[in-house]
Amino acid sequence: MIKKLMLAVATLVASMGFAFAQVDVNKADAAALDSVKGVGPAMSKAIIDERTKAGPFKDWADFQKRVKGVADKRATQLSKAGLQVNGQAKDGAPMAAAGADKAAKPAKAGAKPADAKAKPEAKPAAAKSAT
Repeated sequence: MIKKLMLAVATLVASMGFAFAQVDVNKADAAALDSVKGVGPAMSKAIIDERTKAGPFKDWADFQKRVKGVADKRATQLSKAGLQVNGQAKDGAPMAAAGADKAAKPAKAGAKPADAKAKPEAKPAAAKSAT
């Protein structure tokens, strides 16, 4: 029973590594491109055909210009999913770190840090008026 549990845990850990894999459009084959969320067989074929026809992609702008159907929004989504051009993520689309499903929300302007809510400051001992 313990062996089965250990095997299940090992399989889960290995599959998580594949979920956060980085795939470079200039080096990947069709199967690797298909593994990126948002890239299907048609897009991977278009990427490989364009790469074969005109050479490697120079940057994200070159990739977007040469691959039909990849505008800024879709390029950002693909980059977040792990697609890279020459080892670079698209500007404005940081790669998700392994295990980090949700990005931290930015603080609102004028918001107090979390430490400020933890404990109110002790008030200085004020002299009480004798009544």
